[in-house]
Amino acid sequence: MELETDVLVVGGGLGGVAAALTAAKLGRRVVLTEPTNWLGGQLTSQAVPPDEHPWIEEYAAPGYAELRRRIRDYYRRNYPLRPEVAADPLLDPGRGVVSRFCHEPRVAAAVLEEMLAPWQASGRLSVYLEHEPIAAHAEGDEIDAVTVRDLRSGTELTVSASYVVDATELGDLLELAGVEHVVGAESRATTGELHAPEIADPLDQQAFSWCFALEHRPGEDHTIDRPAGYAHWRDHVAPFWPGPQLSWEDVVPVTLERREWRLFEANPEQRAPFSLWRYRQVLARSNFIDGVIPDVTVVNWPQLDYWERPLIGVDDPAAALAASRDLSLSFLYWMQTEAGYPGLRLRPDVTGTADGLAKAPYIRESRRIQAEFTVLEQHVGVEARPDGAGSEVFADSVGLGRYRIDLHPSTAGRSYVDIEAYPFQIPLGALIPVRVDNLLPANKNIGTTHITNGCYRLHPVEWSIGEAVGALISFCLSQGLSPRKVRNDPTHLADYRHLLADSLNIPLAWPEHIRTHRD
Repeated sequence: MELETDVLVVGGGLGGVAAALTAAKLGRRVVLTEPTNWLGGQLTSQAVPPDEHPWIEEYAAPGYAELRRRIRDYYRRNYPLRPEVAADPLLDPGRGVVSRFCHEPRVAAAVLEEMLAPWQASGRLSVYLEHEPIAAHAEGDEIDAVTVRDLRSGTELTVSASYVVDATELGDLLELAGVEHVVGAESRATTGELHAPEIADPLDQQAFSWCFALEHRPGEDHTIDRPAGYAHWRDHVAPFWPGPQLSWEDVVPVTLERREWRLFEANPEQRAPFSLWRYRQVLARSNFIDGVIPDVTVVNWPQLDYWERPLIGVDDPAAALAASRDLSLSFLYWMQTEAGYPGLRLRPDVTGTADGLAKAPYIRESRRIQAEFTVLEQHVGVEARPDGAGSEVFADSVGLGRYRIDLHPSTAGRSYVDIEAYPFQIPLGALIPVRVDNLLPANKNIGTTHITNGCYRLHPVEWSIGEAVGALISFCLSQGLSPRKVRNDPTHLADYRHLLADSLNIPLAWPEHIRTHRD
């Protein structure tokens, strides 16, 4: 089967949804494909509540702000909230620690469907779930078409498009289409970054995690079958870890000091200021009338970080995926047995799966385009910038973000790299490949480094990238320009940024007191 469209978006994570939605709103025909049966990527199919900065209520991209508002309204419409909770404009369903807005993955998936529904009804947007890319067809410096396979039937669909967006979790189209890209860690000699390794290593990739959702029913026994690799995970000690992976021990990411968690209570004497349970709690019983809804948490804790094998640049990534699932189930089994919590019960309804694990692993690092401009630690890192200078101001900014440079332990045996970063901008140059004219990235595959990916990989940043890409494609089609010409011509760049700032109300610059803010 073959289709032709203006825009093909491959990957239905937050960046892919934002790109598709924005392009459709601006009048373009869009095809969106996604390998799972949920849209939303890290927010939904990967089951990771949003990591957000302190100014998100005021400085969110408009589409992301609408998503957050609709999620809150979903709870108000459908859940037995206490009246004062329902009336709170900053309703937080889970009261988790990771951000001030934690909620169930399945609710976000339902809301994203709502947001896309009118554009699907209009015929402007077509969504193909459970379709994965298997081939890209390139001619010179352009991608002519991409072939995706239906994971249920095995049938193939080839989509020709004026523009292709790679919003996949691992930058799959970069490899399929032969787009110049980087994998793993660059060397310090290449980037000049303070925290880059001395020697480049493509197999130095951040750990990924297979998350799951739990409730606790004291007095009951919900112990799962013992996983095949349990003994390995229980007994193995990584050289950069204070003890076995199946334990309450880990290290403080900033200082690498040992700390010890508790499941349901804080342990401040051991550098654990809150309980693990509250870390990514997505339902808080106290929010609901008569306690009818229990506390539910998503387990995305350090014990789930899988670092033995990388996913990119290896012959058998399926082995790493299987081992990651085994690690997650082993940690659950350890908590139920050796740690003494048999009442921990998987909640498959929260993740939308039969086994209670997320539909897909939580990916922290992808292939990254070789871009016209690469964001370095020197542009955003506090230690790497002149004292108090704030982040670099980019004349081609297309959006905003803020997060620490947070690298989890890696498949090269590196421990955490967790360093302070200023609130930053997203430069257009980081979205434009050095050669290919009609492919744009909209996930973790933009022009960052192994280091700066650590702060550009979060939920609101990914959405902002997608929103900027969808608007850029529409602008290029209406003006008969390439993205490269837009960036490199001051008049065209100004007109495109006018579309972002004035027509779409996307914030492009931080106020000075925020740009220079430090933790």
